[in-house]
Amino acid sequence: MNKIPEGQTATLASASWRDYYELCKPRVVMLMILTSLIGMFLAVPGMVPLDVLIIGNLGIALCAGSAAAVNHLVDRHIDKKMARTFNRPVAKGRVEPMQAALFALVIGALGMTLLVVFINVLTAVLTLASLLGYAVIYTLFLKRATPQNIVIGGLAGAAPPLLGWTAVTGEIHGHALLLVLIIFAWTPPHFWALAVHRKDEYAKADIPMLPVTHGEAYTKLHILLYTIIMIIVTVLPYITGMFNWLYLLGALVLGAGFLYWALAMIFSKKPSVGMDTFKYSIVYLMALFLIMLLDHYLLPMPQHLEFNL
Repeated sequence: MNKIPEGQTATLASASWRDYYELCKPRVVMLMILTSLIGMFLAVPGMVPLDVLIIGNLGIALCAGSAAAVNHLVDRHIDKKMARTFNRPVAKGRVEPMQAALFALVIGALGMTLLVVFINVLTAVLTLASLLGYAVIYTLFLKRATPQNIVIGGLAGAAPPLLGWTAVTGEIHGHALLLVLIIFAWTPPHFWALAVHRKDEYAKADIPMLPVTHGEAYTKLHILLYTIIMIIVTVLPYITGMFNWLYLLGALVLGAGFLYWALAMIFSKKPSVGMDTFKYSIVYLMALFLIMLLDHYLLPMPQHLEFNL
C-alpha cells in the first residue's frame, strides 16, 4: 500500500467542512443571492412560486460557490502574499488543489443540473456564462492583465438579478438589465476602495490593480466619477416606470451617502477611509435592492415601458 507523506496526511486531516464552506466565499455569494432573490420578486406582481424560489436560488448559489472555489484555486499563490487572504484554505494548505478543483466541479455541476432540470435552460446558460466570466475570464486573465480588470470582469458579478428574473419568467427583460447595469456601475467604486486600502498587498502580489499601476489619486478620482455614473444609472429604473417615488428617494439618499464617501476618499487623511468606503458600498447595495422590493409591493404599479428582448 502506498503511504501518504506525513506532512500531506496532516494537511488532509486538517480540512473541515468550514474550509469547503470558505471556498464558496459565502458572504459574497449571500450578497449575490440577495440580488437574485429580489430579481425574482421584481419579475412578478405577486408571490414567486416556492419551487423556483428555493431551487433557483440554490442552483445559482452552487454555481457562484463553484466559481469562488476556482478563484481560491487559481489565486492560491497570490493569496499567500496578502494579509487579507493568506489564511484561505487552499493557500494555507488545508485543502489540496485537486480537492478544491473536484469540489468546484461537483457543486458547479449540481447547480447547473438543478437549473436545467427544474428551472429553465435560459437561466442555466446565463449562469454558466457568469460562472465562466468570473472563474476563467476574470480570474485567469483579466485580473493579471489590466488595471481595468474589475470594470470588465464586473459584468459576471452583476448577473444575479437577471438570473433571478429569468428563473421566474424564462425571458430577458429590459428592467432586469437595468438591475444588472446598476451592479455593473457599482462594482468599480466598490472594489477600488478596497484596492486603495490594500494597495501595498496587491503590489507585493504583482496584481495590476488601478492604485498600483496609476496611483491612489488617479484611482480616487475614478471612484468619484464612477460613483456619479452609478447614481445616474440608479435613476433610470424610476424614469422607465419600473419603480415609484419611494425607490427614487431611497436611491438618491443612498447615492448621496456614496458620494460623500467618494469625496472622503479624495479629501480625508484617515487611513481607514478606503475600508470605510468599501463597507458602505456593501450596505448601499443591500439597502438599494431592499428599497426596490418595498417600492414594488407597497406602492401601486407604475406604467411600465415594455422592452422585452
